[in-house]
Amino acid sequence: MSRIELPLLLAEDPDFLVVAKPPHLLSHPTRPDGKPSLLGWLQEKYPGEFVALVNRLDRETSGTILVARSPEAASRLGTLTMRREIHKYYLALVTGRVETEHGIMDAPIGRLGISPENPIWLRRGIIPPDDPLGRKTAEARTEYWRLSVSEKHSLLRLQAHTGRLHQLRVHLAHLGHPVVGDKIYGPDPNLYLKFIAEGWTDEHQRVLGLPRHALHAAEISFRWNEQDRTFSAPLPQDMQELVALL
Repeated sequence: MSRIELPLLLAEDPDFLVVAKPPHLLSHPTRPDGKPSLLGWLQEKYPGEFVALVNRLDRETSGTILVARSPEAASRLGTLTMRREIHKYYLALVTGRVETEHGIMDAPIGRLGISPENPIWLRRGIIPPDDPLGRKTAEARTEYWRLSVSEKHSLLRLQAHTGRLHQLRVHLAHLGHPVVGDKIYGPDPNLYLKFIAEGWTDEHQRVLGLPRHALHAAEISFRWNEQDRTFSAPLPQDMQELVALL
């Protein structure tokens, strides 16, 4: 897998697997270009067996992914997901000093649309209910707890009560504390376009400080066969080093 770390198997149950995805690894192939993915790794590790990702993570996000091992398990886990009975907790290193120890962000998210202020088609943001442009939105709710803080950075524990695309990163940017290393929702979205065109540059290093956004899916929990199950993924080395500076 080139220089990308290998996934780590956290749990092996007859019905499901729990895997820690390393940063920079795709969860699922996005196009037939041969790039490595977690699904491809699973298919190689369990040849001929049924494997289906119950949740996915952005390429740069590390952490726990739940994998069904049969169509029946996939259906049951899908039902738990729809009922919001699979609970996901994240760790994020964000810019700035977060003053409140606990908070809830309850704000609808939608696609912003291309404009002079937004050069990125896929970028999302907080859309007001009475949006004059009529953009579609979805409810989004994020809860956070401050774990440690310095003058320049804060480490937060997050719970995503809903599962919208880029939800945590959008909410944290709206709060005024974007995730460290976030090319899309950080200090200048044009850095994302420059990264696509030129790759990682000295300017990216100077402004962003980390080649990926510092977001980690640390824990996943759900009830299965009358038992509460909780699984945790260790913090990757790149985030460990940054958190140590706090």
